[in-house]
Amino acid sequence: MVTPTRKKDRIDALAASSGESDAGVSLAASAWRTLRRSPVFLTGATIITLFVLISLLSPWLAPQDTAEPMLIDQVVKARNEIPPPQPGHLLGGDLQGRDFFSRLLVGSQQTLIVGVLATLIGLAGGLTLGTLAGALGGWVDTVVMRLVDVMLSLPSLLLAFSISAMFARPNQYTVIVAVAVVQIPVFARLLRGSMLAQRSSDHVLAATALGVKPGAIVFRHMLPNSLGPVIVQSTLVLATAIIDAAALSFLGLGNPDDRVPEWGQMLGDVQNVFDTHPQLAFWPAGCIIVVALGFTLMGETLREALDPKSRR
Repeated sequence: MVTPTRKKDRIDALAASSGESDAGVSLAASAWRTLRRSPVFLTGATIITLFVLISLLSPWLAPQDTAEPMLIDQVVKARNEIPPPQPGHLLGGDLQGRDFFSRLLVGSQQTLIVGVLATLIGLAGGLTLGTLAGALGGWVDTVVMRLVDVMLSLPSLLLAFSISAMFARPNQYTVIVAVAVVQIPVFARLLRGSMLAQRSSDHVLAATALGVKPGAIVFRHMLPNSLGPVIVQSTLVLATAIIDAAALSFLGLGNPDDRVPEWGQMLGDVQNVFDTHPQLAFWPAGCIIVVALGFTLMGETLREALDPKSRR
């Protein structure tokens, strides 16, 4: 028969052999320990880091002026010819004789601005609606959730297209608003579900029993503990925002001034010559795919690392 002392010694030896520290670790520390060993997360983080750095430094990295048609003398529209790659112009020129590589670099900055601002605005709207629904409940919850259900019943791109078409003069800011509105119900439903789970948690029940004011319970206990899944979801929504913004620009609902390049706009400019010059569409489309993939990889691994059910 195994005595309690021997049993305890065996448990301690097993814990020591597993390489785990005796001291407990927080959820964030445990998640980071998992993420830094994940090749999927490191790949996504590398892609995003390069994208952000190139976007911020693009005005200085671009070798040529993106609005100057310096290669226009090599454009022969009668024979459908454009400037080929040459010294000083790594990817040649576009249909207007402008340096294509410079426009691709500067276009990353516009894509980053639209994606980040649209996600932040959508996050703010979703936090507002989700907090109201999750904290107040009752008829407020019913009204907010029915509004969210109506928005979710429409395809996201169709809803964004409809919102953009309402503006008399489409531009970069109308694209940001349209994409942000599409993201609001995603954040609102997620936050509302997290807050409903927090309402029955022990620390909220204890605060209620101690007579803590409802406002303090919501903003000091429920909301901070409900933001984790929402923040993780924002990385996934960023990928969707970039794709939706590019689609709206491709359809002609973005910035009409093509002197300021954007990847979706660059795709729209070459749709009529795709059969003869596919490289003009390959590079911006490839950049959109790679960046969206980076945000998706990082978001998925973040969600798995922070989810206790999927952590090993």
